[in-house]
Amino acid sequence: MKIGKIDLGERPVMLAPMEDVTDQSFRLICKEMGADMTYSEFVSADALIRNIAATTRKLHIEPAERPTAIQIYGRETEPMVEAARIVEAAGPDVLDINFGCPVKKVAGKGAGAGMLRDIPKMLEITREVVKAVNLPVTVKTRLGWDHNQKIIVELAEQLQDCGIVALTVHGRTRSQMYTGEADWEMIARVKENPRLRIPVIGNGDITTPERLMEAFDRYGVDGVMVGRAAIGNPWIFRDMKETLLYGEVRNGLTLHEKFEILRRQIDESIGRIDEYRGILHIRRHLAVCSLFKGIPFFRETRIAMLRADTKAELFGIIDEVEKQLESEKESS
Repeated sequence: MKIGKIDLGERPVMLAPMEDVTDQSFRLICKEMGADMTYSEFVSADALIRNIAATTRKLHIEPAERPTAIQIYGRETEPMVEAARIVEAAGPDVLDINFGCPVKKVAGKGAGAGMLRDIPKMLEITREVVKAVNLPVTVKTRLGWDHNQKIIVELAEQLQDCGIVALTVHGRTRSQMYTGEADWEMIARVKENPRLRIPVIGNGDITTPERLMEAFDRYGVDGVMVGRAAIGNPWIFRDMKETLLYGEVRNGLTLHEKFEILRRQIDESIGRIDEYRGILHIRRHLAVCSLFKGIPFFRETRIAMLRADTKAELFGIIDEVEKQLESEKESS
């Protein structure tokens, strides 16, 4: 599969853009684990134009994490065009437009998935951004605003006509948020449209290597984007890539290797910000990390981790959990 001139190979697996999750450290780890392409956190066009430091930091890309896309969102054409030019100067491989974020503070203001209620404006923004930059431009969106407006098949053609080179479809409507099951039949209908010539990337509920294989084999998408299942579980990309290659996971990481990755995430989060805010940032990963599921006293351990406010305290809890799990493994 190609995005513009970027060849991602057959059946690429990508890390989805997620706010407060896909920072540079996490993108690099996922890349090392096998992600074929990564995406930045959401970048607000308005904040970028105002040169807000927290936003401009999101533009930094390390060579080892490429290919990487920077994703922007906004509700007005001129700021989106200006932001696209700023992003181009930062040198990503791809510029992605966010027409899919469903959260109220974004969609409720008309940006992200809010654009699904104003298709003419969505298409105008897309056309003008494509014209403004020399980067490959892609779009990520949803099936429609709600159950009665699943417009994605027609919309995909319209976006293609605006000049985008790939489309990612999350198989839910905006009104669904992240509830219910993703509708992969609708994603397949987009891919099956004979008038659509650009690659279609499917997104939604890809939580296991088996679900990944189904997305390719049953629904025929060109690529798959993995989102929430990677939080606290970046080695999911390694398992998925091995399954694509061999039909099974042959060389999964050891328990210790997984804990080492978790410690690295904590260290890098602290190093990027400071101890207190770095720990606050990483709590989202800790809260859902698969390493802690099923352990005795899981609830108490989880609460202790989320209350820890120093690296020493947090590492002490993690060390104890690892020792406990290793001991159980040896005795079984």
